[in-house]
Amino acid sequence: MTQTLPAGVSVTARVPASSANLGPGFDTLGLALGLYDEITVTTTGSGLEVRVEGEGAQEVPWGPSHLVVRAVERGLEAAGVWADGLDIVCRNVIPHSRGLGSSASAAVGGLAAANGLVRKVAPERVLDSAQLVQLASEFEGHPDNASASVLGGAVVSWSEAEVDAERRAYRAVSLRVHPSINAVVLVPSVRSSTAHTRGLLPDLVPHRDAAFNVSRAALAVVALTERPDLLMQATEDLLHQAQRAPALPLTTKWISILRRAGIAATVSGAGPTVLALTTESIPADLRAAAEADELTVLDLDIADGVQVD
Repeated sequence: MTQTLPAGVSVTARVPASSANLGPGFDTLGLALGLYDEITVTTTGSGLEVRVEGEGAQEVPWGPSHLVVRAVERGLEAAGVWADGLDIVCRNVIPHSRGLGSSASAAVGGLAAANGLVRKVAPERVLDSAQLVQLASEFEGHPDNASASVLGGAVVSWSEAEVDAERRAYRAVSLRVHPSINAVVLVPSVRSSTAHTRGLLPDLVPHRDAAFNVSRAALAVVALTERPDLLMQATEDLLHQAQRAPALPLTTKWISILRRAGIAATVSGAGPTVLALTTESIPADLRAAAEADELTVLDLDIADGVQVD
C-alpha cells in the first residue's frame, strides 16, 4: 500500500560530479569528483514548485519534465510513497555538457532526496545503494557516472541480463582510491554532445585493440588502488579517445601536452573536459598555459557518494 508523506518534510541532497571511462574503461570505470550540486526537496500540500539556481538555470525546464523532478518522483514511487505536493530547489555547480556527469548527478540527487524523505517518515521503505544505482542508471542508460555519484570513490560498473522485458540490471562496486592520487580537471567553455561524440565510435574494433583495452582497464584498478606509479600506462586507450579527437581539438591538445609531461590525462567521459590523475600538483607553467587557452583548471578531491541531510 502506498504511504502518503505529510507536508513540511524537507531534505537536502549533496551529490558529486563524476568522470567516466578514465581512459580504457569505456562505460565501465567511473570516479566521483568533489564538485557538488545541492537539491532541497520539501513536501507540500499540493502542486509542484521548481527553482533552479546556478549552472543551467536559464536552460533547463522548471517543471515536471525537469530531470530532478522525474528522479524524485521515481524514487518515491520505487519506495511505495506519495507526496501531494513538492517544492524543489536545485543549486547547480557542476558544468553541463562537459563530461562531468551533470545529468547523472541530477538523477542521483533527485533519487537520494526522495530516499531521504522516505527515511524520515517510513524508514522501513528506504532504498539501498544497489537500488539507487539501478534507478539512476536507468535514467542514464549506463551505470558508470551514476554509480560513481551514488557510491563515491572509483567504481567498476557493468550491466547484466534484463530485469524484465524492458529493463537491464545495472551493478557497481566501489574501489578505495589510493590516498596520494589527486584529480585535476581542465574544463573548456564550449560544450559537447555525448550523442555526437559517441556517434563517432565504430561499431567494430580490432581484436588487438579490444585486448589492449582489457589489459589497461584491469591495470587501472591496480593503479587507482595500490600502484599510482602505473597511472600513465593504466590510462592508455585505443577504443574511443582517438576516434573522438576530431570533435575535441582543444581536449586532444591538452591530453597530449599533459601526457608528454608525465601526467596521466584522459578525456573525461565524452568530453570536452580533460581529467588528469596525478600524485603531484600540475606545474604552474602548464596551469597558466591552460588558463591562457581559456580552460578552467580545478583541483578536486576524490569524493564520497551522495549525502542527504
